[in-house]
Amino acid sequence: MRMNCTLEELLAVDMSHTFRDGELGFTGLATGKAAATYITNIPLAAMELAKRTHAPNLDIWLCGVYANADWSSLDGMPESEFEQEMMYLSCEAQEYDYPVTPYAARGGEVSFGFGSGVQVDREGNINSVCVGDSRHPKVALVGSIFLTEHMALFGREYIMMPHHERRNFVEKVDYISGVGFPGGREGRAKLGLRGGGPAYIYTPRCIFAFDEEGKIYVRSIHPGVTRQEVINNTGFELGDLDSVPTTPLPTEEELRILREEVDPRGILLRPAE
Repeated sequence: MRMNCTLEELLAVDMSHTFRDGELGFTGLATGKAAATYITNIPLAAMELAKRTHAPNLDIWLCGVYANADWSSLDGMPESEFEQEMMYLSCEAQEYDYPVTPYAARGGEVSFGFGSGVQVDREGNINSVCVGDSRHPKVALVGSIFLTEHMALFGREYIMMPHHERRNFVEKVDYISGVGFPGGREGRAKLGLRGGGPAYIYTPRCIFAFDEEGKIYVRSIHPGVTRQEVINNTGFELGDLDSVPTTPLPTEEELRILREEVDPRGILLRPAE
């Protein structure tokens, strides 16, 4: 199947179909090109597309500060909410008591959020703290930030992985920054976690999802990617992938809305490096 779009557009369109009218979606501003593309830009494009199609009452909350912001004044996406251009960002509402995310999360207001890490395992646990033993790590990472609250309290979480290699998809993460489904959905409930946990994992190769018991499975494989490539680059057993469908291509109308209305200057969906 030939792609009529970029990978970033493919993911944004597919993701937009999973949002419902009236929901509240949260994401932050990530640092680094690949991380920012997957954690910030693709989710924002997907939410804006959904607002222009089937979910006009979807609300977008950026960084726990800006509600339904207007990106037209920006020449590029900032890497922090504290950058100068963010001071003048037009939006429907703005929080002044920062950070507010944990409080809104505890109240059950956030329908879904987006997070990432260097590792994710078959239970949907995610690691953004370190590689190796936490007492003597091989690599120290950015830390949990709000990922713990995302995974514990949001209605559902989209795990966005810019890289899909065996070192990223492991049998067991080295450090749990955000809790998935240890012991399945029943095990998660025993921990007293009110949020729904991870719903999907988006990668450059495929899309994972979690079933009713909290078990991971491959929902679709992207055009041009073979089943064997997904198997070879995943560090845990995936089972039989013969019946897994190809990720659907966007329609021409969806691409038109993305390119002409959502992101006419290519601020959000420039290809990740």
